[in-house]
Amino acid sequence: MRRIGLAVVLAVSLLLAALSIEAQPPGKTIRIGILYFFGAAEPSAQEVAFQQTFRETLRELAGGEEQNVAFEVRRAEGRLERLPALADELVRLKVDVILAPTDPEIAAAQKATASLPIVMVSATDPVASGFVASLARPGGNITGLTVQTPDVAGKRLQLLKEAIPNLARIAVLWDPGHANGRQQVSEAQAAARTLGMQLQLVEMRGPDKIDAAFAAISRDRAGAVFIIGSSMPFAYRARIAELAATHRLPSVCPIREYVEAGCLMVYGASISDQWKRAAYFVDRLRKGGKPADLPVEQPTKFYLAINLKTARALGITIPQSVLIRADEVIQ
Repeated sequence: MRRIGLAVVLAVSLLLAALSIEAQPPGKTIRIGILYFFGAAEPSAQEVAFQQTFRETLRELAGGEEQNVAFEVRRAEGRLERLPALADELVRLKVDVILAPTDPEIAAAQKATASLPIVMVSATDPVASGFVASLARPGGNITGLTVQTPDVAGKRLQLLKEAIPNLARIAVLWDPGHANGRQQVSEAQAAARTLGMQLQLVEMRGPDKIDAAFAAISRDRAGAVFIIGSSMPFAYRARIAELAATHRLPSVCPIREYVEAGCLMVYGASISDQWKRAAYFVDRLRKGGKPADLPVEQPTKFYLAINLKTARALGITIPQSVLIRADEVIQ
């Protein structure tokens, strides 16, 4: 009986160790795997900036002491089928934690390991997607941050209405295959009723359907297009921005990368701030915390960007009352 008791204690101890990063002794390198769905073979300037933000935040959390951090980065270059193998590779490398920025990477990492800690950076709806049991008590080996927050769709519509007051009909472009897409559509519909606007729902079921979607939007004479955030439209944001310009449609989108591609307006969680907070989770884990016990955080900082170059091309004058609230104005 005594041997059985010792075996049980040992098994439990090993399980708990697997679900947390062992407390790191001074000077030990923290090996962090980063899994990207998008991104070319070489890192982008934004990717480098996010990693630097993450590294600096870890140092701040350590009281200014320099931290030994090694990143193992794997990029699928927009090919979804490559993610599982890349996630398996990070697990085989025995990194201390995997950072998974968005839903496709989180799903691939979840399938690759049930023990290695996974930190989400910008999950859409981690509960609906099955990544965590609840935001308050995630359970399992996944925790981190979500961009899910109530009323953000309504705020996007409100800002678009303020920027273009005579808007009455707006097309909502969405991917019905995305786990949280329908919920975002419902939020947009509720906001539209409050604002006295009419929505036209347009599905985008694949990259080969984008042109047809915009043809339908133009045919039904929508005055603008509202992009529901998910991985598929993000991957083809440049084409979406190009078609919006061709059809002379103002667009409102969820994150900064869209406005860089030519979207008129962006309102959503600050991705840079999400990366800062991701460092907090890694710091907690390396000090012995367990993913199951670290509540998932919702965003507290939101980012408004306006592309004035796009506005001029569309013949739109953005009111000063909207411009002064922007975090970034692209000229």
